[in-house]
Amino acid sequence: MGKGGHQPAHVSTKNYGVFTEDEIRNHNKPDDKWLQIDGKVYDITEWAKRHPGGAKIISHFSGQDATDAWVAFHDDKKLVSKYLTPLLIGEVKNPIETELDKDYRELREKIESMGMFRVNPWFYIAQFISIFSFEILSVWVFWYYGVNWKTFLLSGAFMATAQAQWGWTQHDYGHLSVFKSRKVNHWFHHFTIGIMKATSSHWWNFRHFQHHAKPNIIKKDPDVQMAYLFLMGDKMPVEWGKKKRGNMPYQLQHQYFFLIGPPLLLPLYFHFENLYFVIKRRDWWDLLWTMVFFYRIHLMFTWLLGGWLTFGYYMFARFLESHWFVWVTQMSHIPNEIDRDQNKDWFNMQLASTSNVEAGLFNNWFTGHLNFQIEHHLFPTMPRHNYEKVQPLVKSLAKKHGITYLDKSLFTSFADVTRSLRKSGRLWYDAYYDL
Repeated sequence: MGKGGHQPAHVSTKNYGVFTEDEIRNHNKPDDKWLQIDGKVYDITEWAKRHPGGAKIISHFSGQDATDAWVAFHDDKKLVSKYLTPLLIGEVKNPIETELDKDYRELREKIESMGMFRVNPWFYIAQFISIFSFEILSVWVFWYYGVNWKTFLLSGAFMATAQAQWGWTQHDYGHLSVFKSRKVNHWFHHFTIGIMKATSSHWWNFRHFQHHAKPNIIKKDPDVQMAYLFLMGDKMPVEWGKKKRGNMPYQLQHQYFFLIGPPLLLPLYFHFENLYFVIKRRDWWDLLWTMVFFYRIHLMFTWLLGGWLTFGYYMFARFLESHWFVWVTQMSHIPNEIDRDQNKDWFNMQLASTSNVEAGLFNNWFTGHLNFQIEHHLFPTMPRHNYEKVQPLVKSLAKKHGITYLDKSLFTSFADVTRSLRKSGRLWYDAYYDL
């Protein structure tokens, strides 16, 4: 990519330039997108449309330094660098590297040398065995004890557990953190999220990587684009209140969250959004994997329950899983800073928007190691069984630079979700009525 300020051979003298940070910042428009990586400047205006991770995620860094994000997301940097070569237009004049930037990048190198990005295959083998065991139990309960309300509840709990754990497992393959081969990771992702969970792999990638790139950033993180139902954070509620915007009684959102949040996200909203996504994009392969999921549910349960009861059973399991999913995924983000893009460095951005839940055998299993949300966001391609090993190093770096590292109990994290929704709702109400 050119070192020491020397012009690479593939770039003509006429087109190669040296740009200041301010000049680069100005190229952040839909028809004019530059970004910098490792002191080099790239024009991604046209290429963003062909970006394998989607146009939005790379465009979110337009006009910014994307070095640490680029390193975090790409496991095969030599291959990815080939795509950058034709886009190179120059270099940064006096690139800024703060002490925190330097320390974080040294930490990254250290944990790589420690082997923290290497996988223990037995961990994932055990995951598959345990999840399939829950699915087998969900069928066995009906077969052995018959169909009644007790077995319906017990089997549904087993199936919800299997689905929740498939959710945490597909997350690993989606982040390319299991196999060295990107292709093998992608195929396992299609299997675990499509055939085992009835969800589009491409839809998940589209949403989830934007979340990782700019967590809790308004208009960049889809997970906080819920103003039609909920206003979150300290700033957006005040802005909406002052402009008299909003069609919900947001001052009560901490109460109606229990009615339309955890109970309905997976059974209703995600089903419709997935279907809309694959049909709009004509993603027939992902639609096929989804159909395979429903066919296997039919084979597993219809002979025991009949058609309509199988459908009711499936929705009941999704209802239980939805509560599990919502509380685990939102406890580490909703209570934290939610703001527009302030172009923070990678370390500060992730720690401001993310918090951990205390380590422990149950917490690790229950959350799929997402209780180490900070480490996961800093190093998204790291196998999750290594998060706990690098946690002391991340804490030490945060302490050195006076950055808050939040690590709470599981129930405190759950309670903070409703506390933060109550606070945000009150801010909207006070601003709306000029109190």
